[in-house]
Parts: sequence; structure tokens; C-alpha cells
Amino acid sequence: MDWKEEDTKILLEEMSRMYPAPECALEFGSLFQLLIAVILSAQTTDKQVNVVTKDLFRIYPDAASLAEADPSEVEQVIRRIGMYKTKAKNIIAAARMLMEEYGGEVPRDFDRLVKLPGVGRKTANVVLAVGCGVPAIPVDTHVFRVSNRIGIVSEKDVLKTELALMEALPEETWINMHHALIWHGRRICKARKPDCDICPVADICRYVRGD
Repeated sequence: MDWKEEDTKILLEEMSRMYPAPECALEFGSLFQLLIAVILSAQTTDKQVNVVTKDLFRIYPDAASLAEADPSEVEQVIRRIGMYKTKAKNIIAAARMLMEEYGGEVPRDFDRLVKLPGVGRKTANVVLAVGCGVPAIPVDTHVFRVSNRIGIVSEKDVLKTELALMEALPEETWINMHHALIWHGRRICKARKPDCDICPVADICRYVRGD
């Protein structure tokens, strides 16, 4: 089926109804802690990240403390998440770069963020959207799957999906829709077995209609 402007309106209305105040599931107390939590969240659930950051942020609450950390000690704190050795190395290096170049503060600029160790496009966009309120649509596995499955976009990679969503959705909805699509992917539009019978946008969904 061809996606119509009316379909976008329905999607926005239903997502807003189901997820009226969607928020990031990561727990953090500062922009720095958000940055570190998002770096750690790669290929790991937010729930598991929250478990390890509870201790991590107690011991290393800011860039200054993490920049001076012993890698082996950081590894021990976060060892329950995937790729913990690489992530420990990256977050320490990121903290050191923040101290050396930005006085320990997280830059509120995309180009500067992606130069930090362990920070890619999605991580930078999450920091800007969640931490700074800058309109962005970070595309994780849920956003990619749900948006392409429903049919508001039809793209084969993450970057093209992000750009297509920016074209398809009003800018003022980007941040909330990012969160809503994530929650929808976790609760209903699951990867292996989506619960289409209870999905409020099934009538406009390309996957349900077999297109």
C-alpha cells in the first residue's frame, strides 16, 4: 500500500494516545551520565544498563572522576553488560576528552559529540534529544523495525530511516515519536512475534496488510 498523509496523522494520534508522555528508560542524573549510559546501552538492554550505572555513577559521578579511573576497576563494575571491556575503555577515553577539551562538560553539538570515543550518530542524537531537547530522531533497533514495518518509511539502513522519518514527521513530534516507537516496539511491535491483534495502528500497517 502507499503510505498517505492521513496515515501519518493516524499514527501520530495513536502513538500520542498510547504513550502520552514517553520518556527515555535510561536512568541518569546529568548530561554526562546520560552520555555514558547511552554509550553503554549499545547491544544491551536499558534495564541492564541501569543495573550497572547505579554503582558506576556512585563511584564515578562526573567526567573528572571517570577520567582518572582504572580501566580494570570500571570493567568490574560494568562486566554484566555486553562488550564491557571495550565500553570501559571508551567511556574512560570519552571522559578524558571531555576534561581536556570541554572542561568536563558535554558539548551540545552533534559534530563534537560524534568525535567522542564510543559515540556514534544514534548516541549523539539521544544526548541532544533527551538531554538537551534538541529535535532529533535517534534510530535504534526498535525505531528502525517499527517505522519500516508499519510503513511510514521504507528504508534498508539506519541513516536512511532517520532521514526519511525527519521528512515524514513534523519536527515538533520527533523526540516524542522516537520514544513512542521504542515503547511500541518493546510492548506490541516485537521483533519475533508482533501483537498485531492489539495494535491500534494495524489498519494502516503495511506488515499487517501484507504489502
